[in-house]
Amino acid sequence: MNRTLRISFSLRNTYRVNGILYSLKQIPLLKRILPDALYRIKGLKIFANVLSGLWEVLSVFLGKFLYFIFMVAGAAILYDKIPAERLYLHILVWLTVIGSFMNTNLFNPTRDKYYAMILMRMDAREYTLVNYTYAILKVIVGFLPFSLWFGRNAGISLWLCLILPFSVAGIKMAVAASSLWDYEKRGFVYNENRLNRYFWLFVGVMLVLAYGLPAVGIALPVNAAAVILVFFALAGTVGLGKILRFKEYRAVNQQLLGQITNQMDITAQATQAVQQQSRNSISADTEITSNRRGFEYLNELFIKRHRKILWSSSQKIAAVCLFLLLGILLAFYLRPEIKERINDLLLIFLPYFVFIMYSINRGTGFTRALFMNCDRSLLTYSFYKKPDMVLKLFRIRLREITKINLLPAIVIGGGLAALLYASGGTENPLNYAVLFVSIVCMSIFFSVHYLTIYYLLQPYNAGTEMKSGTYRLVLSATYFICFFLMQVRMPILIFGVSCIVFCALYFIAACFLIYRFAPHTFRLRS
Repeated sequence: MNRTLRISFSLRNTYRVNGILYSLKQIPLLKRILPDALYRIKGLKIFANVLSGLWEVLSVFLGKFLYFIFMVAGAAILYDKIPAERLYLHILVWLTVIGSFMNTNLFNPTRDKYYAMILMRMDAREYTLVNYTYAILKVIVGFLPFSLWFGRNAGISLWLCLILPFSVAGIKMAVAASSLWDYEKRGFVYNENRLNRYFWLFVGVMLVLAYGLPAVGIALPVNAAAVILVFFALAGTVGLGKILRFKEYRAVNQQLLGQITNQMDITAQATQAVQQQSRNSISADTEITSNRRGFEYLNELFIKRHRKILWSSSQKIAAVCLFLLLGILLAFYLRPEIKERINDLLLIFLPYFVFIMYSINRGTGFTRALFMNCDRSLLTYSFYKKPDMVLKLFRIRLREITKINLLPAIVIGGGLAALLYASGGTENPLNYAVLFVSIVCMSIFFSVHYLTIYYLLQPYNAGTEMKSGTYRLVLSATYFICFFLMQVRMPILIFGVSCIVFCALYFIAACFLIYRFAPHTFRLRS
């Protein structure tokens, strides 16, 4: 057991350290300074090992802290009609159910598992149980301090705060065990990274129960929530027995890890995967055509043939947003007393919607599809990288991705203006227009942003592998800035006008940068 755990740590750490060193080499300024024999420099390897160790410790606590502060305690401040301890437990119960399916720790195919069980032929049962035990211990240790801190602040009794981490671990083990039983009956291997539409519908229902019911004044009684959490913990003991007795871990992992690219033939398999993905995403309708010419012809054919992955997802997002907005309007009718609270939030919570617009924007999916099914071939031609051609095609593509992202943005912007009016309105009528226009501008900004960094940092090689560490850093920085803006509270007029002006300036700067640098940066990576 100790040897297996030691090898597991070594594999995971080696993979992580090599990833850190590779990312350092991709940063433009460091790329010229660092030598080619980067992996042989002892000092850098020590530095990367320190970062890897810090990340291992952070992974135990950071995610749990963010979960409590935003998903539980942060969301609870939106409701002031329900006692804090009752609301806290109500949200936790439903979110724990979601987490038990989405983060099992047992059915997550990772490269270190592939290396150990497939390439190194380690004992699959021992390797799985050792790593699963470690993962469950991380869950318990990571949840315990925040369960005590946030729980006691919400008025939860000490014994219930102490049992919560075991409840979270218990329901995870129970769900994992039920999946193993299902495998024995049907031969079906659950993969938490490939969830079907029915599961996402289930997640939506759980989220409505977690956050929608309190909006209309309904929440689980404290005693009922306590009984459910104790049941989760007890269910874990039953599930643990099944997990320990299960014998077919090699067969399960062979199916699960069959989706991991074979490192001995990564180029061929990656290309094959990309080709299959392209065939699945492109319409097979041979009658699709266009009356336009030049780049407009190329773009229109691309949009029509990729409608399934571009417009379809945008329409679904818009439909979900419309459903949620109508639900809130219904809540206004059923519970008029919440109008004042919602009105106050709408007047100062506009920065929060930066993160929402970031989350629903289709920019990364659009650029990935562009490269895989268009630019990967055309970048081999010199005319395709001339400044005038690059800027012209950039504007055409920006127009299309903006239209795709505008559909949910118009629904959200118009819906928020309607909610502001229905919840009591505002003394300054200009707020309605600024609220709508600022949401639209956020959508346009992210459309411009993702397309710009794609042209300036084109991250893919011919095998569609992402090779740019700088691109990853920019995406990470975008996430953290949007995440930080969730904490900002600012009147609609001030933040909205600032947002509109910033988006206009960013668009002008993006066009200049694309014309000036993209002919040199928009290329296939080696």
